[in-house]
This record gives sequence, C-alpha cells and structure tokens, in this order.
Amino acid sequence: MGVSQQDRTQSHSTRLEDRLTGIPGVDSVHERIAAWRSDPAIVPRHAHVHAMLFSLRRLEAINIAYGEAAGDGALEEVASRIQHFASEELDGPWQLARAGGGSFLLVANEACSRERWQLVADQLADLISRPIAVPTGVLRLSPRVALIRALTDESVDSMLDRLGHALQEASEQQGQRLAWADGEVTPPGHSSAQLEADLLGAIDRDEIEVLFQPQFNLEDDSLTGAEALARWNHPELGRIGAGALFSIAERADHIGPLSRHIAAKALAAASEWPGDLRLSINVTPADLAFGSYVRQMLDLIRESGFPLRRLTLEVTEQALISDIAMAADMMAEFSAQGIRIALDDFGAGFCNFRYLKVLPMHYLKLDRSMIEGVTTDKRDVAVLRAIVAMAEALDLKVIAEGIEEEAQRVVAKREGCGFYQGFLRAQPMSAALFQKLAGSEA
Repeated sequence: MGVSQQDRTQSHSTRLEDRLTGIPGVDSVHERIAAWRSDPAIVPRHAHVHAMLFSLRRLEAINIAYGEAAGDGALEEVASRIQHFASEELDGPWQLARAGGGSFLLVANEACSRERWQLVADQLADLISRPIAVPTGVLRLSPRVALIRALTDESVDSMLDRLGHALQEASEQQGQRLAWADGEVTPPGHSSAQLEADLLGAIDRDEIEVLFQPQFNLEDDSLTGAEALARWNHPELGRIGAGALFSIAERADHIGPLSRHIAAKALAAASEWPGDLRLSINVTPADLAFGSYVRQMLDLIRESGFPLRRLTLEVTEQALISDIAMAADMMAEFSAQGIRIALDDFGAGFCNFRYLKVLPMHYLKLDRSMIEGVTTDKRDVAVLRAIVAMAEALDLKVIAEGIEEEAQRVVAKREGCGFYQGFLRAQPMSAALFQKLAGSEA
C-alpha cells in the first residue's frame, strides 16, 4: 500500500498526530512540490525533487515498555532532529511531513547527485538512531529509509507509492536500512568506508571550511559576534554540512583532530575581529568524552591570542546525556578561565532542567522551534515568556536562534530575549565576509 493511500484512509489519526509533532501532513508535500514546479525562480536551477520516507521500528514496543508519553516524546524529538538536520545540510527548499504512525516524509528541491542524497539519508538515519532521553529512561530507535529521485514531472502520488513499496522491501530484508525506490542499486563510488578515508586527508587538503553565523543584540541590532560552523567541501560530492561531517568523523575515530582543526581556524579568524565581538564554538558529545579536551582547547585559545573572556562554548543536551558529572567538571574548568557556556538548542529535546542546576551556564540558546510560532500562536508566546522569566531568575541571557522574519525579531525583543541570529539579518558567511561585516559595524 502506498503512503498516499494510507494517508487518505487514516485522515483522522493523522490530524491528531500533527498536533503532537507540529509537522503538517502529506497534503503539504503536494502543495510544496506544485509550488516548486511553478516557481520561475526555482525551475532554472535544474534541481531535482528528491524524497526520503522514514519508518521508525520498535515504536509500539516502546509505547508498551515506557508508556505512550515516552513514545510521543520520541516522535517529537525525531521530528526536531530531522528539521534541524535539513536546515543545516540542504541548500535548496525542503518540506517535512508526517506520514502517519511512526513515519516521516522529507522532500527537497535539491541540486545534488544520487550519491549525495544517499549520504544525507545515511547521516539522518544515524542521527535518529542516537539515544533519546525521556523521563523514564533512554530510548533508541531504528529507522528504515526509502529514497527516490523523482522523474521529470512525476506526480506526488506516484513518488509516494514507489517509496512505500521500497520501504516495505527494506523492512523485509534483515539488516538493510536504506533502499532506493524500484530496487535501484546503491550508487557506487562512495561507501561509508571511502568517505571516512576521504575525511582523513580532508584537513591536509584544506577542504574543511569554517563559516560564521552572525549574532546580534536585540536591543539595538548591533553585531555582537558569530557562531563558527564547519563545512566539508568534498571535491566530488560537494558541500557536506556539520551534522554529516561529524557523523563521518565519529565513525572514522577522527573527532579529536577535526574539532581541533575547526576550533583553530575559527580562533585564528576571530583574532582579527575588531572590538569585543564574541566567538561561539560548538562542543560535540565526542569532545566531552576526551579527558584532555579542556587542556587541548585552552592551549589552542592561548596560541591564537583570542581573549578567553570573548569565547562562548555551545553544548547541546545530547552532548550531556552520557556523563553529566564529567561535563559539569569540564564546563566548570572553562568557566573559571572566563569562558562563557551556552546550552544550545534549548527546547528541542526534553529540556532537562537539572542541567541548569548543575552546570555553570551563562546563556540559554533557544531552539528555532521555540520561535517559529510566536507570531501566530499565543501558547508559543506564553512558553517563550516563561522560558525568559526562568532564565532571568537564573541570571542567564537568552539567545533566540532561527529568526527569519521581522515579526519574530519584534516578539523576541518584546519578551526579553537578549540576542538573536538567523537569516533575517545574515546567513552563514566566509571568514572574509564576516571580517568585512565586522568592519562596517565597528
């Protein structure tokens, strides 16, 4: 049975599920693809409509073992992870939809090769498979993924039907996680092992680029600094974003060298910035697992000459799950040196408030999902207001991420957020372009 038929026969349950995850149904995919194909600004780019259908295994068993609340929470977390990944990794427009039950559909108008689309799917499956913290324990989901590169003018129903059949075939094959529609063979030339080998030499070949996402003060809209973001400019596959890059590095046991390389490049660029502009660097779960991470990071900072007091380290809830005590000790060492700590993507997961109690935090960085609905939904505004009030009580500054509309910026300012970043003012840019921006703002 194709997905579109399932969607029609389960319309009532799908509407309920949409309220759970905040993700629209499959009808949104029909509308979005029709818009892409009729938009003269998009058509000349020769991008192809690509799609992938995810099905989460063991969801029913999780509901039985941990309760339906845990299962619902896991679905919300998966939806958030897919959205974050897509916003970071995909260059073209995309749409995520809920396809009923434990299924999600991601479509993109993406100018990429079949190899690249399979890489995106593989990295997304890895991301979904990572542990999910719920009040009753830690869950692990096992996704199956069907892939398709749509034919010219192929209907959405045809795409969904082919994806549904491919997903069923993948589910019936023991150990098979990815399947192309119509039994298309896996594209040759870049297996996971080959990508890992490519990465080992990418640093020496200077293929790892550091971009900078500008951050602004909400009070006067002045530039306050930037977050460093890594990209891998692969000579054959093109741009590979930070999520996929670090996933490959983790499999290749190359996290340490990669993190040091990115931090060194970011610090070198930031040392040329005028005034008191701040630099934010992301800390990965693998970084916190290294006992020597603090010493190595402090050595890099001192070698660069960048002032410790102008550096912020951003750590996510995902990075804290494995060993909160070790993370607290590391963060305390950094804080004692004058480095600021931000809890990144706040609101994307279960928001374990224990982290705010035991970690030396200075900033709460709101996940984009905390901002998206504030211009239309009073409940979203109420949640934002409550988070800001809590942050003020804890003497934490709030950074709003994902500001894409002026109305969102206005609400964030009105409700007491201190800083923001997002495409409204600036997209991630090269070190040279950020240096130019910083000079014009000085």
